[in-house]
Amino acid sequence: MTRGEAGPTLVLVIAVGVLVATGVTLLLERSLTRILLGVILLGNGVNLLILLGGRSGAAPLVGTVPASAMSDALPQAMVLTAVVITFGLTAFLLAVAYRSWYLSGDDEVQDDLEDRQVVRLAERNEVSTADLGGEGPDNDPEQVDPEPALRRLRRRGEEQ
Repeated sequence: MTRGEAGPTLVLVIAVGVLVATGVTLLLERSLTRILLGVILLGNGVNLLILLGGRSGAAPLVGTVPASAMSDALPQAMVLTAVVITFGLTAFLLAVAYRSWYLSGDDEVQDDLEDRQVVRLAERNEVSTADLGGEGPDNDPEQVDPEPALRRLRRRGEEQ
């Protein structure tokens, strides 16, 4: 942004669009390296967008210039916070990508068994029969620990 203008320049708006679009495209890939680059580009695009929302002007120091000529400090503080968060997320994703590369020699995210089952059912246009509901606590295969429910039923029987 320049000082005399009312809003952001077209170049900066296009830069935000390109950064965000490229970041989202890379996030949808299977390679962890590309996902990492997508997070970085998306973070930078959002940071630039936040900065474009602020008012340009002189440094926001009280007593140096009139309040109407000062820049808005809130977007700068938000961007600083977002940079720190993006850095932490980048470090985490880099560690995950390195660990994946170290263990398997590849940084591609593989399908798990449930993803493959969902794809097969979608191709046949069927509904999963894993949990139809209404089985009750004794017949539910997804019930991990039915003991608390049985204890509650026993207590209710003793109270009546």
